[in-house]
Amino acid sequence: MKKIATLLLAAGLVFGAATGASAIDFKAKGQWIMSFDYGQNGNFTGGNGRTGYNKSEDEFEANQRVRLQLDAVASESLSGTVFFEIGKSTWGKAGSNTAPSGGALGADDNNSIKLKNAYIDWLVPQTDLKIRMGIQGMALPSFTTESQVFNDDVAGITASYQFNENVGVTALWARPFNDNYVNNTRTTQSNYMDNVDVAALLVPLTFDGVKVTPWVMYAAIGPNAFRGNDKSGADGYFNNFAGTSAKFPKAGMIPLGGALHKDGTPVTGYKLNEYGNTIWAGLTGEVTMFDPIRIAWDVNYGSASYDQSRLNRSGWLASLLAEYKLDWAIPGIYGWYGSGDDDNPANGSERMPSLSVNNINNAFSNFAFNGNPYIAREATLGYSMSGTWGVGARLKDMSFVENLKHTLRVNLIGGTNDPNLVKKLNRNGLSLAPNAGGVDGTAGMDPLYMTSQDYALEVGLTNTYKMYDNFTIMLDAAYLATWLDQSKSVWGNSKLNGKSDEVRDPWNVNVSFVYSF
Repeated sequence: MKKIATLLLAAGLVFGAATGASAIDFKAKGQWIMSFDYGQNGNFTGGNGRTGYNKSEDEFEANQRVRLQLDAVASESLSGTVFFEIGKSTWGKAGSNTAPSGGALGADDNNSIKLKNAYIDWLVPQTDLKIRMGIQGMALPSFTTESQVFNDDVAGITASYQFNENVGVTALWARPFNDNYVNNTRTTQSNYMDNVDVAALLVPLTFDGVKVTPWVMYAAIGPNAFRGNDKSGADGYFNNFAGTSAKFPKAGMIPLGGALHKDGTPVTGYKLNEYGNTIWAGLTGEVTMFDPIRIAWDVNYGSASYDQSRLNRSGWLASLLAEYKLDWAIPGIYGWYGSGDDDNPANGSERMPSLSVNNINNAFSNFAFNGNPYIAREATLGYSMSGTWGVGARLKDMSFVENLKHTLRVNLIGGTNDPNLVKKLNRNGLSLAPNAGGVDGTAGMDPLYMTSQDYALEVGLTNTYKMYDNFTIMLDAAYLATWLDQSKSVWGNSKLNGKSDEVRDPWNVNVSFVYSF
């Protein structure tokens, strides 16, 4: 009798557990990326006299990166996703707290383990309204180069609804920055009104052979969002803006040099403790009704305004692509134009602001701009294309052998910024040597700030071989010939802070091995 009772009790526990929990389907995805680079003159001087691609990399570098994604799927209406990235780990480089690598002998040093995404997807019951909440990849629409305004991982909420086969809508709210301000002098104001909040509305319209997406985005900038400490004047906040816009809206949100007088001298005696507002709008689309001809375009406008009007930045950027699909390749021609700065620094910047374009894969350029998900040596001119113009031609996805594709690109690139602005800033001691790049501490500086008298020619070839269903080998080669104005009115004799005005052409060859599952 005791045995029967025990069996009945065990059965009750099993059935009770089965009814109290739902089955979860776990799905794993990932990539192993092994990447080998050889190149020179990454900051146009071979590292300012150092041996290497730039001041922190040798000519030859071996790197690896691992990406792991786990989806916990309860049903079509509910799932959760976590996405980790390990590396990049540079072979032979020991890690540190500030620059993890873990690639030196022993391979047990600090390594960079990053949480890229962590979000849940769910449907509102009895509707087709889709919600995504958490750290996720967000991007504004683009049919040519990928977004030149916003494309990055960020914490927020996305809601999308499809009214019918022709009309949909997507709304998002994101908080890219909050609780980062540390007041070094008066700690009572630490973490006070330092948030940046972003809201956007996208309306994708799909018709027979035509897709069009109008969109608008607004960013509210708290008064302490971009402050570094409590000092007045330039040092009080510009230190947070140095560098490119890859990880922070440094170069992308304020003018070159920051707040300046008309003659280029810095404005001092105030702190960046004022509110800011930024609004962007765009219209992007493509026409495929004339297949095999495809025409695509992006038109973007943005305006960042602060109480201190000298920090304002507004401008536009447009791109156009036309391509023709053949059996063996897709030839195409394209061009873009972005408004540039005038010669008056006191009225702010006339370049289009950008929030972050860290994750874009620019289809027009693999080297001059941010264009390849597997290559670290990119964005040589800048992450964003603002302040530049260009025309180019490409042969995309050429294939003569099964599983082997080639893409050839040739781009002529110029600047749209007034050269007199560079002359004024250099005259006042701001370090704008052409080889300084975006890491020299100058506010709003791109890796190469191109004036209307500067030109570059990019030639790139990407080869992709699919050896197995899950294994791809890629060979990418790129060369950037530069013609910068070396007269005294622009870049000549700009030997500031020990930097030389010598300019060398950068180039790089990359071989990547990618295992995806």
